[in-house]
Amino acid sequence: MEIKVVDIEKEPEHNVIIGQSHFIKTVEDIHEALVTSVPGIKFGLAFCEASGPRLIRHSGTDDALEELAIKNAKAIGAGHVFVLILQNAYPINVLKKIKDVDEVVGIYAASANKMQVIVGETDLGRSVLGVVDGEPPLGVEGEDDIKKRQEFLRKIGYKF
Repeated sequence: MEIKVVDIEKEPEHNVIIGQSHFIKTVEDIHEALVTSVPGIKFGLAFCEASGPRLIRHSGTDDALEELAIKNAKAIGAGHVFVLILQNAYPINVLKKIKDVDEVVGIYAASANKMQVIVGETDLGRSVLGVVDGEPPLGVEGEDDIKKRQEFLRKIGYKF
């Protein structure tokens, strides 16, 4: 087996969700889950088919985001993996709906951080072994950090 590292290409304001699914119907069902969760959502979705014609299936509400999702899915190249690039929405807004899609097996990462996908390649194909999401911690939060975190969550409306 050969191990490769794939850097996910995105803009700093984009959030990325990388997951695994098991059926060609994934593209339509995730698309529907997204547009019914966040009005006006902008996204691009790409799904690597694992059998038959083995195409990268895709959908979205923004052509540039869709092309970026396709580019990242192609770089990963692992069967049944999907890449979702979000703009003007956050994973917290859509993750539960995506997880509720019958075809979705699991989520590897959901973040705006820089990401790398660790891919294993065998004679059969590729598999996602894991995802590096952001950078390592620099320390442990103190009382001031806790207060700032709590204030921030209230400021952006996620806590009352």
